[in-house]
Amino acid sequence: MSTSAATAAAASRPAFRDILSDDGTSLRVWTNDPDGLIDGPTVVLCNGLGTNPWCWPALLSPDCGVRVVSWNHRGVGGSDRPADPSHVEIEHFVEDGLSVMDHFGIDRAVLMGWSMGVNTMFELAVRHPERVSGLFAVAGVPGDTFATMLAPLRLPHAVARTITVNASRVMSVAGKALTPVARRLPVGPRAIELLSHSGFMLPVADPALAVVAVREFLTTPLDWYFHLALSTSRHARVSLSGIEVPAVFVAGKWDLLAGARDMESAALRMQDAEYIELRGSHFIQMEHPDTVHALLLDFVSRVD
Repeated sequence: MSTSAATAAAASRPAFRDILSDDGTSLRVWTNDPDGLIDGPTVVLCNGLGTNPWCWPALLSPDCGVRVVSWNHRGVGGSDRPADPSHVEIEHFVEDGLSVMDHFGIDRAVLMGWSMGVNTMFELAVRHPERVSGLFAVAGVPGDTFATMLAPLRLPHAVARTITVNASRVMSVAGKALTPVARRLPVGPRAIELLSHSGFMLPVADPALAVVAVREFLTTPLDWYFHLALSTSRHARVSLSGIEVPAVFVAGKWDLLAGARDMESAALRMQDAEYIELRGSHFIQMEHPDTVHALLLDFVSRVD
């Protein structure tokens, strides 16, 4: 998809609505196909923690070939915080995903996950295998994500986990004071250019759409975001031996938030999985949207 096409697609906006999860939490759900015009199979997206539809430029085009349904995490992007603030574990995100599937009348589908959403989709596949026909993992591992962070630095898992969990603890405390500062940041083309040459993110295909994605991300209070992060850091590695559906792992070679070598190891532990590594960061679906999208279409067609 060209930059102009992606930007034009974003202007039409995905359609949002509110539903209730099983514990009564109101969720903001969204789809790229509000009018039922997309001719293609349905994919349930378990998105990255605190992220939004604009992180997926290729999925916003009306001719993308797949109907996508997804939701915003609890306390993010119009979804309510749960009455019990501890109800933000991966198991609660699994229940949210099932509530989304039920709302859209989806009995069984391919799940696509990005970042921490990969934890969610694998946990869902283990708990409810009858609802899952395939798993498409983008820049994420099936559990114990924090131990795989900082992978390009080649740190031992225990060290990486200690550093990243403690950094999240600090941010969960400091986040309330830092949120007003973050919301005043001048996020525009220049900021995206700087971010995409930082090593954390590489140059994206559509900088204008990345501006929208980052601005939306910064609407979440930082203390709440890192409260979510700490809760998900407790999610242990999922046992893959019992998963029988096909899977694809698409990794970024220089990903700082989900180690490529750990994604490859996960693929090797599965009965029917493929590992693909791209020259990118944690944001490979923004850096290489056409490539990631083509891989998704190929996977969905094979599963069907």
